[in-house]
This record gives sequence, C-alpha cells and structure tokens, in this order.
Amino acid sequence: MLSYALRRILIVLITLLAASVIVFAVLEIVPGDPARLMLGMNATEDAIAALRQQMGLDQPLIPRYFTWIGGLLTGDFGRSYTYSVPVIDLVRDRLVVSLPLALMALFLSTAIALPVGIFSAARRGTAADTGVMAATQLGIAIPNFWFALLLVYVFAVALRWVPAGGFPGWDAGLWTALSALLLPAIALALPQAAILARVTRSALLDVMSEDYIRTARAKGLPANAVLWRHALRNALIPVLTILGLQFSFLLAGTIIIENVFYLPGLGRLVFQAITQRDLIVVESVVVLLVATVVIVNFLVDLAYAWADPRLRRR
Repeated sequence: MLSYALRRILIVLITLLAASVIVFAVLEIVPGDPARLMLGMNATEDAIAALRQQMGLDQPLIPRYFTWIGGLLTGDFGRSYTYSVPVIDLVRDRLVVSLPLALMALFLSTAIALPVGIFSAARRGTAADTGVMAATQLGIAIPNFWFALLLVYVFAVALRWVPAGGFPGWDAGLWTALSALLLPAIALALPQAAILARVTRSALLDVMSEDYIRTARAKGLPANAVLWRHALRNALIPVLTILGLQFSFLLAGTIIIENVFYLPGLGRLVFQAITQRDLIVVESVVVLLVATVVIVNFLVDLAYAWADPRLRRR
C-alpha cells in the first residue's frame, strides 16, 4: 500500500507542475495588456509603464514564473491588482462560501443517488426501474441554472421559505447561512445525483453478472445479502470516481450558480478576475483549484486501493 501511495504522490507532483506551466503560459498569451485595461484607454504611457513595473510585467517570462511558483509554495499568492489585498485573503473569504456549498451539494447528491441507483438495479427491467431511469435522464438533460431559477421561484418567491440570493455570512447564525446555501446546493446536487444514480445502477448490474455473485446465489444467500455484502463494495470503484469528479466540479465549476444566487464564492471571484484581467488572482486561484482536483483524485485512488486490494499491486 505504501509503494502504491508513493507512486500516486509522484504523479500528483508531476501533474501539478505541468498544470502550473500550462496555466501561466495560457494567461500570458491572452491578448491585451492588463495594465492598460486596468487604467483605461486614456491612461498615459508613463502611468501604464509604472503599473507594469509594479505588477512585475516588465520582467522576463521565466523569472516571473519561478517567482510566482515560489510564492505559491510559501503560501504567498501575491496581491490582487484590482482589490489591493492579498490573494490569499480573497480566497479565504470566498472559500467559506464555496466549500460548504460544495459539501452540501455532494452530500445531497450522494444521499439521493446511491439509494436510487441501488433501488433501480435491484428492480432491473421493471416499471420502477424504467421510471427511475427516465427521471435521471431528465435530470441530466436539464441545466442546473434552470433548476436554480425554478427553485427560486417556488421556494423563495412563492413560498418565501428561504432567501432568493445573497449570503449573509456565518456571523448571522448557522441556520441563516445554511438556508442561504440550501437552494444553490439543491440546484447543483440534482443533476449530479442523476449522473451518480445511473453510474451506481450500471456498476451494480455489471457486478451482479459476475461468477462469484452467481455462486453466492447458488449457496442460497438471500437477494438482499448478495446485493449488500458482495455486490455493492465491488461496484464502488466507478462510483468513487464520479464522486471525486463531482466534488471537484462542485468546488470549481459553480460560476453560473453563484451568479444566479449572488454568492461571493470562488467561481464568481475567478469570473470577475478574468473580466478585470487581474492575472495574479486568476493564476493563483486556478492553480489552487487544479491542486484541489488533483488531490481529490489522489484520495479517490487511495479509496480504490481500499475497495479493491488488487489495485495495490499495479
């Protein structure tokens, strides 16, 4: 298990290095001068040159890359040109919104999808199975922002149970803050639950056709015992894959939902930084999100090895 983990750690480090190079290079080739865009088209050349020097844009490309990477490794994400505050402070302020939102959505998605997928697999070919698969197909096809608008209309406008948008902060009270995140979490969770339910059903059906499952049935084990004791654990690998990808998506890919609900999260921060050409914010936050995705996938790999010991020898 130790050698398996060490190999995966090496892959993680190589992936992070490659991702940092790609992110830095892509943003460098994007047309437009950040200093000129920030000061406006009527700014003088002297003012633009002074700002470029302040931002470090007058330095050669490779030294700037290593300066940026060195700062990231020491916890210094640089200073935002737009907000005039350290980027780490911006990330910290937005993470207290995006992380709970992602965790709530992941919990709701898993709590819905796993029972639904198991229920559908246990009743393969029945009317209940057909109905569940039709519902999940609908959940995949409909965009989550449409779910968001529908939830706002029903629960915020018509019923007035929860706020329609905004985030009051955790200082306003736990329930007040969670209620502001509830509709966004549901809007994010429903499409993801539909995907996860279909994957769970397919994985279980694949496992249920294996020889050892037929042997267990031939020994007289009840159907529920075969499903829960033998089939479910062996069907977890593709489910864990989707869970890892979903958490990464929910943390990094919530730009639309955060804008629909006016949530000050990481997704909205990246969007605003891109429009304002605040390169240091975009570079640092994108690499941080990439690192989160890579680390989550690393943890998923470890979960693979736990679920299937045969993988430890690869």
